[in-house]
Amino acid sequence: MGLLRSVKLKSASFLTVTSVALSALATARVEAQSADSPVQLETYTVFSTRVALQEPVSTFAAPVSALVYEPQVDVQARSFAEGQADVTIRGGTFENTGFTVGAVPIYDPQTGHYSAELPFSSYMLGAPEIRVAGENAATGFNATAGGVAYAWRPIRTGGAVSAGVGGDELVRGEVYTGFLAGQKIGGFSIGADASIASAQGDGTRKWKDTNGVARDSGFEFQRVSGRVQVANAVSQTDFAVGYQDKDFGWPNLYAARPTTALRYEREELQTKLFVLNNHTELGADGDFIQGGAYYRGHRDHYSIPQLGANSYHQTVVRGAAFDGRQSITSGTALRYASGVISDDLDSNALTFGRFMSRTQLYGSLAAEQTVALNENRDLVLSAGTRYDDSDRDSSEFSPIASVELRQEKAALRRLYLSYDESTQLPTYTALNGAPTGLFGGNRNLPRATAQNLELGAEVTLDAWTIQSAVFYRQDDNLLDYIFDPTGALGTSRTAAAVELDTYGVEAFVRYSQARFDLLAGYTYLQKADNYQAPRNGSFYALNYAEHRLTLGGVARLGAGFELRVDNEFRRQAFNALRREGSDNVLSAAGLFYQVPGVKGLTLNVQVENVWDTAFQEVPLVPSSGRSWSTGASYVW
Repeated sequence: MGLLRSVKLKSASFLTVTSVALSALATARVEAQSADSPVQLETYTVFSTRVALQEPVSTFAAPVSALVYEPQVDVQARSFAEGQADVTIRGGTFENTGFTVGAVPIYDPQTGHYSAELPFSSYMLGAPEIRVAGENAATGFNATAGGVAYAWRPIRTGGAVSAGVGGDELVRGEVYTGFLAGQKIGGFSIGADASIASAQGDGTRKWKDTNGVARDSGFEFQRVSGRVQVANAVSQTDFAVGYQDKDFGWPNLYAARPTTALRYEREELQTKLFVLNNHTELGADGDFIQGGAYYRGHRDHYSIPQLGANSYHQTVVRGAAFDGRQSITSGTALRYASGVISDDLDSNALTFGRFMSRTQLYGSLAAEQTVALNENRDLVLSAGTRYDDSDRDSSEFSPIASVELRQEKAALRRLYLSYDESTQLPTYTALNGAPTGLFGGNRNLPRATAQNLELGAEVTLDAWTIQSAVFYRQDDNLLDYIFDPTGALGTSRTAAAVELDTYGVEAFVRYSQARFDLLAGYTYLQKADNYQAPRNGSFYALNYAEHRLTLGGVARLGAGFELRVDNEFRRQAFNALRREGSDNVLSAAGLFYQVPGVKGLTLNVQVENVWDTAFQEVPLVPSSGRSWSTGASYVW
């Protein structure tokens, strides 16, 4: 199929939508504030530069925590985000969002539901970078909508401890400590850090199931992670180990049907991850090379006690990857990336497919030519291709191209037009599920492809920073899970390959002053689909917000007090499976007090879902209720 389906584009009204959006408090600004500011939070507490609240209410901070109010990401949670959440970008699904740590792509071959299970402390990882369009196509893996990338933070001597209690018997805490040796060895510094975190509670949902048995959404989480780092002025090598154990329950967690009352579902997840990564800067022109390898083991026990259903899954993933940039001449450079990922599945339920192991290989190469228009203005032309292959499916070549105007001394810093293609293979839940039952599978699902056209700009003006983009993505053979109201499928949902056109506008704005920061983002999305059966309900691909506005702020009130607020306003697209309305306002607020005379000690009170809304982020899955906590943190 061609990129542009002109008939659909002619009817698109999104080009007339104006959007104002925002990002948040840049890390550089946080570090640059006056050291004697009575409300200055230490650098260690900044896990994301694009949201106001840095820690969740219901548990300890996880990498996914910083994405809940991220302007470019829509987190669709079951219970709360740290329990089980689907991370989507630009109207995609949880299956076509990728995660990268350093050079290596981390993914779960069973289901994209578990891709965000990264068992590392947020103190160890940098702020999440959202990669879309050509950047995702060139460096991502098995993701067609976008990706979330994390870098490893440099280790310093110091640490942090946080603890809190709250409603529904909540108890949570984390201890992090880092040590950097005072003497260097061969010009390299040696550092190590470690963290242990735990949280438990009864959850915000209490109900009786269809058998009259009282249930609650209790949870118990533990995480242990550690790292050794060797670094000098241009190179950083990290070896990290993480382990996470999660046990939680929720009504209609996965197997909801429109005609079925709330059923208690429970999940036990254990994730271990070993990562080795090196990043080396090669010069002042932005040249670098990074590479790494990882081993990931993940175990899942999913059960529905009322039905006597028990599914056990275990996956192992081994991978290695590298990427970088190398200048050839003063105006010419090459961007490259490559990796190999091998996985194995052991399951008592996902046994109806054609295979239980798979190896995937990818590589990309692009030439970048910079043409100097004048002293402060450059035109950058880039073109290349990406190659994806698997021992179980056919291979695919995908083009990547862009033209970009860069300006140094002008309000318009960047203007670009890009086109890229990317591909993705389905996961084992879709490939190996039984044709009938709770989750219908399809062993013949093909490789999905996406074509993306994007026009974007970046503006910096005094205290304002603005980013915006208009994009159109065409998905072919996209993996979705659908429900047939006629009952012909005989399941709660069935994997299907569908076609979608997604077009939208997104914009981000940051405004920073000495006493406050304003954070906002806006996204407008529209989709055109050609599902074979229009009456089929879509749980994921057609579960998106037509309008989504994030609005946050940090107010430094004086006398040691700081107020942080994040909000999400959304108008959801129609979905035949949805209950509890299509509009929602989700708000979180926190009041922080830095104790005078005790540097690094901060007391806090936080509330999530302030308005106690019942909006279903995933159709038929009850929302989390209002939650609150009070606690303290100490940073040294």
